[in-house]
Amino acid sequence: MKTIKEITIALKQATQLEPWMDAIQRDERAGVQRAWASFEKRLAKEQAVLEAHKQKLQFDASYLPHADAYLAGVDEAGRGPLAGPVVTAAVVLPNYCQELVGINDSKQLTKEMRENYAARIKEHAISYFVHFQPAEVIDSVNIYEATRQSMLASVEGLAVQPDIVIADAMTLPVAMPQHAIIKGDAQSLSIAAASILAKTARDEYMEQLDKEFPQYGFAQHAGYGTKQHLEALEEFGPTEHHRKSFEPIKSMMKR
Repeated sequence: MKTIKEITIALKQATQLEPWMDAIQRDERAGVQRAWASFEKRLAKEQAVLEAHKQKLQFDASYLPHADAYLAGVDEAGRGPLAGPVVTAAVVLPNYCQELVGINDSKQLTKEMRENYAARIKEHAISYFVHFQPAEVIDSVNIYEATRQSMLASVEGLAVQPDIVIADAMTLPVAMPQHAIIKGDAQSLSIAAASILAKTARDEYMEQLDKEFPQYGFAQHAGYGTKQHLEALEEFGPTEHHRKSFEPIKSMMKR
């Protein structure tokens, strides 16, 4: 009879149900049953991730005009902050890629997971492009139009021309067919991938900005209107990277 330790190690290494596990399920030792419960929980979680991935692939495929068509997913990061650019990304993914299993809306992932997936997306995507729209453009045309223009630039920057574009809750002035998808980053693999690239690129930008302006804490709040950020604005005033059309900065500029 195998020891509890041996069984625990074997279950941790297993990736699917196998015939030898029948004996494990009948083993009444408490340690074995705990190991089995842990294995079942992990397997169920992995199956849920695979099913979610399958659904996202099917969602994207439902928009393809033909099997070999290129679909570009588009999303943004940073519409709400008081400082820094709004960043958009467009991504064309292969029809299936095991390395991309687990991609989700960037807001549902940890920073470490986003960075890991961003590297995988860049490695395996057919094409991707990230665009930074600076604060001065946001102030000049408004955040909605600045985001729309940036999304268009992301699509136009792709190395391959997509046959169809799907964007997260935004209609773009593109020549090819398009769809604006509400909560697209939760439904589409391509839009979720774009959200990850946009978010990681913007976070990296704000971390670099923090080195130039450490008194504002950009690395902590990424330009959002936290208490720390608002207090720094009151003490030091806005920088060139702050959005002068956003409150309370707009009122500060009138003082």
